[in-house]
Amino acid sequence: MNSSVRLTQVLLVTMSAFQAALAAGAPWGRASYGGKHSGTLPVGLRVASGVASFVYAAGAVTLASPRTRPKVKGVLRRGCVVIGLIGTATNALSPSRPEKVWSAWSLALATSARYGLGRSHPRQDRTRR
Repeated sequence: MNSSVRLTQVLLVTMSAFQAALAAGAPWGRASYGGKHSGTLPVGLRVASGVASFVYAAGAVTLASPRTRPKVKGVLRRGCVVIGLIGTATNALSPSRPEKVWSAWSLALATSARYGLGRSHPRQDRTRR
């Protein structure tokens, strides 16, 4: 496994832990969901964070598993690129200063996932002779 994929896993675990803490009631509302809630998030957003925590953790486990098909890992990494790019834009544009910090995480996710997309096997030469 290359270092870009490993970094992608670490970033997914980091976000999973952050979302789990939000779901458990950590007073980090200013650093999430547009920064509109100081302190603990309302119940609906805490539930959303619980689901998000599970999704991020499942992504990290899926990338780590030797049983996951390469095609599935490729789709997952492409999804991480998209989520990372969207997160970079939305976090950077957030009025919440603490949430802007997550732009760096999002950009790192997109970049690490993108560079982890190297071919797992070279394409066969299909040139006719």
